[in-house]
Amino acid sequence: MDAVVIGAGPAGLMAAEALARAGRSVVIVEAKPSAGRKLLMAGKSGLNLTKDEPFERFLAAYGEAEDWLKPMLQAFRPEDVKAWAEGLGQPVFTGSSGRVFPEVMKASPLLRAWLGRIGAEMRLRWRWTGFEESALRFETPQGQRLVQAEVTVLALGGGSWARLGSDAAWVPWLQEIGVEVAPIVPANMGFRVTWSPHMARWFGAPVKGCLLTAGNREARAEFVVSEHGVEGGGIYALYRELREGAGLVLDLFPDLTVEDLAARLARPRGKASLSNHLRKLLGLEGVRMALVNEVARPLPEGAALAAKLKALDLPLAGPRPLDEAISTGGGVTRASVSDGLMLRARPGTFVAGEMLDWEAPTGGYLLTGCLATGLWAGRHAGAWRG
Repeated sequence: MDAVVIGAGPAGLMAAEALARAGRSVVIVEAKPSAGRKLLMAGKSGLNLTKDEPFERFLAAYGEAEDWLKPMLQAFRPEDVKAWAEGLGQPVFTGSSGRVFPEVMKASPLLRAWLGRIGAEMRLRWRWTGFEESALRFETPQGQRLVQAEVTVLALGGGSWARLGSDAAWVPWLQEIGVEVAPIVPANMGFRVTWSPHMARWFGAPVKGCLLTAGNREARAEFVVSEHGVEGGGIYALYRELREGAGLVLDLFPDLTVEDLAARLARPRGKASLSNHLRKLLGLEGVRMALVNEVARPLPEGAALAAKLKALDLPLAGPRPLDEAISTGGGVTRASVSDGLMLRARPGTFVAGEMLDWEAPTGGYLLTGCLATGLWAGRHAGAWRG
């Protein structure tokens, strides 16, 4: 075969299209029965394509990988993502937070149009199982197949949502040929909390109006109490600090000072219970009151209670399992690939998407990163001649 792309997610499909435009004859190989399964799952929550904000701020979201990814993201900026989607017949809009979505708020129309435009052969239920000397080895419905490819792009995803195709099974196969792979770790994930039985009635409830702090980072966003712990936007915004062991602190009244709260709490409560007193004075009720009772009992009073409501420590018991994470960090290191994302250990083989050692928060950064690295790898693979 001339050009083989392994993995039919966003990075793989972008690489395949770039290869086809470069005049290569492209075969996309996918282990699952259909393409773009994780993209379709993302579309169930609206398909956040990218983030409309100043480019330097956009770049900063990629943390320590910012310098590495900068040329790739410059070649496929957020405005290019929007133009790409609209070129597939999917008008987009920008929400109040700067997040960009297709107007239809789902992925299937975009994916259908994209697959129709790429111009590549697709082989489904072909699972890559590593290298055999110069060949690629696959398990297929017809048995084992060995494929010689002039150029290959690997876009197999990270290590979460294995049922959708990202299982990190590729890690040992690359390590065997001398590729450095940073440990795969969860990113944009929930964290475990050992709740008492009293919290069961609040599972699934959103916690609003809080300021969350972990280490030196803050996020003013809601999160959700779940059976297994906490998850949602506010938690995902702090996942790196929490993953490294920082404590999670909730300010339940970010618009009031400790002194403001203490002054309100000093008002006489008569025969009212403390819970009713807090509800009437502060509007503290529902899941927010449940959290206070869960982690702060026995409740102090006066200024001590005001301080507690401004800094409620939520005890975490570590991240949820890797497979539940929205995305993963770790992967093929920068040192293991050329500037064009070709493996130094295997010329002619390129890597894209979540297989690479970068991570980013939710909010459009993940998908843009996958598309940009896929395009970059595809263009360089298209120009490569062994």
